[in-house]
Parts: sequence; C-alpha cells; structure tokens
Amino acid sequence: MSIAESRRLSPRVSLFLLASILVSFVAASAAPTPLYGIYQTRWHFSPITTTVVFAIYAVAVLASLLTFGKLSDHVGRRPVLLVAIAVQMISLLIFIFANGVPTLLAARGVQGLGAGAAIGAVGAAMLDINRSRGTLANSIAPGIGTGIGALLSAVLIQYLPAPTRLVYVVLFVILLIQGVGVVLMPETVTPMKGALQSLRPEIKLPRAVRGPVLVVAPVIFAVWALAGFFGALGPALVRALMNTSIVAGGLVVFVFAAFGTISILLLRNAAARTVMLTGIAALILGMIITLVSVTTESIPGFFIGLAFGGVGFGGGFQGSLKTVMPLVEAHERGSVLSLLYIVCYVGFGLPTVIAGFLVVYAGGLPRTANEYSVAVILLALVALLGLRRASKTSAG
Repeated sequence: MSIAESRRLSPRVSLFLLASILVSFVAASAAPTPLYGIYQTRWHFSPITTTVVFAIYAVAVLASLLTFGKLSDHVGRRPVLLVAIAVQMISLLIFIFANGVPTLLAARGVQGLGAGAAIGAVGAAMLDINRSRGTLANSIAPGIGTGIGALLSAVLIQYLPAPTRLVYVVLFVILLIQGVGVVLMPETVTPMKGALQSLRPEIKLPRAVRGPVLVVAPVIFAVWALAGFFGALGPALVRALMNTSIVAGGLVVFVFAAFGTISILLLRNAAARTVMLTGIAALILGMIITLVSVTTESIPGFFIGLAFGGVGFGGGFQGSLKTVMPLVEAHERGSVLSLLYIVCYVGFGLPTVIAGFLVVYAGGLPRTANEYSVAVILLALVALLGLRRASKTSAG
C-alpha cells in the first residue's frame, strides 16, 4: 500500500462523509424556506414569485439529474462530487449577496444544478461502499437534511444577527470541510469510456412496468406536490393561521421531513403493498386533518395533519419505488428511475406555482391550502383504486 493510499479515509468514514454531504445539499435546499417571508417583505414580491423561486430549484435538479446522473460511472465519483460541491458553494455565495428576485432565482437555479449532479454520485458511491447501509443512508439522509436545514435556518434567523446571510455562511464552511474530505476519500469506481454519451438523457418505460408505474404515479405526484407546498408556503400558512415565530414556520418543514424519515425506517422491511397502503392512508388522513385545522385555525391540528402527511410522503414514495423497481432489469433501472424522478419534480414544482397564483387571485392562502388538501386526497384515492385493481388483476 502506498503512502497516499494509506492516508485515504476508511470505508466506514467515507460512507459517513457521503451521507453527511447528501444531508448538507438537501439542508441547503431547505434553508431558504423560513427566509421567504423576509425576502418578500424586503423586496415586495407576491406569493407567486415565492413559488416560482422555489420551483426553479426543482427544474434545475431534474435537468441536472437527467444530464449528469450517470456521469460519475464514467469519470469517477470524486471528480463529480468535487465539482458539485463547488457549484453548491457558488450558489451559497449568490444567496449571501442576493439583493433582489433575479439573484434569488439565480441562486436557486445554480443550487439545483449542483444538487442534481451530486445526488447520483453520492447515492452510487454509498452503494459502492456498502449496499445495505448505502441504501438506508440514501433513504433517510434527504429527510434529515430537509428537517435540519429548515429548522437551523429558522433558529439562526430568530436568534442571531445577519438573518439572510448567516445560515448560508455556516453551510458554506461545512461544504468546504466536506470537500476536503472528498479529496481524502478513495475512489469507489473504476472510470470507463462513454462520459460524453452518458450526458444524453435516457428515458424509457419498459412494457413490464407500465401498469405499475401508472398505479404509483398519482401518489408520487401527490406526495411531492405536498412537499413542495409545505416547503414554499408552509411557514406563511402558519403565520396566516396564527402570529407565530419564524422558528414555528421552520418547524413545518422539520415535522414533515422527520415523520417522513421515521416512516421510511419503520417500513423499510415491509412488503411494497403494505408500504403503499400505509402511505396512502396516512396521506388521506393527514389532509383531512389539515383541511379541518386550517378551517378552524387550529395550529396543533395543523401540525398533526402535517405529521400524517410526512408519513404519507415516506410511505407513498418508498412504497412506489418498492412496487416498480424490483420488476425492472438492471440495464433499465437508470431510465425508469429518471422517469419516476420526472414525476417527482414536476409534482414538486408545478402545483406549487399554481398554488401561488391561487393565493393571489383566488381567495388567499388558507383557502388555497384547503383546495390543495382536497386535490391531494383525490390523487391518493386514484392511487388506492389503481392499487386495488392491480391486486385483483394479479390475483386473477
């Protein structure tokens, strides 16, 4: 073993480092959520602009994921990760010096590009090191990052100076340290030819999984639409229901993400149908509770509905993947996952922007939240009917 190799991080430390990078990237994406109210007050823009700024991230992540998702298979995990970290740090600098909506849009777009490139490389590297632990880390790290990012941002805004800058400075330093860790990490894959060809998005839907994809698509769309709504407008909704602190607004995203992560952990060994049914049931129940809570202006009820919504997200998304991916051949996995991610991020961005228009032009935030809850319930019911029909077909 050479001196350079002996100085490399161990597999266990490398796995922890990679998981922490995924947490940091997702935390950075959630950090602006509690700040949207401050930005809106300072620069006098409407909820429509808030949702557009939020949705730009989803578009950029999807474009980057489809383009750079397989690049690390060809050039190595470490080079892609180092570039992605550098791009994410640039986005944080744009946030730090943001002086209006154009810079916010630029920051979110650059942030999405970096995150999309990192997701594929981090996920693949963790699976390279340890398939079982890597799979678990891939499942829970995004929820942890989302919750930590929103809550950390809210706490720093509420209790420390420089509210629109400090959280980005903290994340910048963390990413800088993690970048050094990537330099010390051993490469987990042997680079191979075809890097340029890998940049061409490949989206195919094999005949064998067309039925299952149609069954899970409504619930995937619904749970990601719900995540987008709470991420963009959740803190503002809490303020509309009750004049609460910024920390309470950050708790919206934290509670949703935390219960989503817990449900993934508890249901990770359950059958796909069980996970799906649990997610759909929790989603419907959570939206009913949210609907009643918004109507009666009940903050405790709203957070209970939020928790059930988080369970619905974790169960619905995990169950969807467990329903579809075992039916896919190895050489088709990337293509099918790309298609599922399209459904995810279209759900994450488009309905949220529509909600922004409804807030401004069709009755305000509480009414829009109620309409959104009804739409999510209807999508969940469509998924439930599809699941029952698929079960009867397979039984027959």
